[in-house]
Amino acid sequence: MDKLKEKNILDTPISEIKFACMDTETTGLSPATGGRLCEIAVLISQNNNRLLSYETLINPGKIIGAEVTKIHGITNEMVANEPMFFQTAPKLLSVLENCVIVCHNADFDIQFIAGELGECGFRLGSKVILDTLKYARTHGEFSKNRLGVIAQELGHDSKGWHRALADAKMTEVVLYHFLKKFQENGAKTLGDIQKLQTRKKLEQF
Repeated sequence: MDKLKEKNILDTPISEIKFACMDTETTGLSPATGGRLCEIAVLISQNNNRLLSYETLINPGKIIGAEVTKIHGITNEMVANEPMFFQTAPKLLSVLENCVIVCHNADFDIQFIAGELGECGFRLGSKVILDTLKYARTHGEFSKNRLGVIAQELGHDSKGWHRALADAKMTEVVLYHFLKKFQENGAKTLGDIQKLQTRKKLEQF
């Protein structure tokens, strides 16, 4: 039986976890004020080995404002002939199946993903979601905790920052930076690394 389908999911050894580093780009700051997804990217990896890459532009069904395009570079012309979210949802859920989702500032991305899935009659099945922003705030010593800044300070190219695939790649780099640190201090399971999102002191497990 797949470990991530068992009751005690938090007992899953880190080496057996498939991580889905995910990023989204949107038309606004919140679905509550009408924001919609216009791009999503997911990188699946295990033991720092890339298993799968998925990315797609999404037609949000509404105009992308010029001020938003200035941030991520996605124009109305770019998404005009792209699928709408309900057309991509089954593929996205298939990609995420049996994975632990990882985002940088997960509250932002997950509210959009969960909201869009809900409108299609689907649910986000992941029981545990990890946030590299929380790791950076709790255990990092970076000049700023913005994703591109952290990636640069870890020696990773931040080119393409604010596009979904580039941001997913940087999130993956940040995740494995912290996993190495946590495992060196005795973290062994998903439960261990979940707790370390808020636990400020690294301790032997």
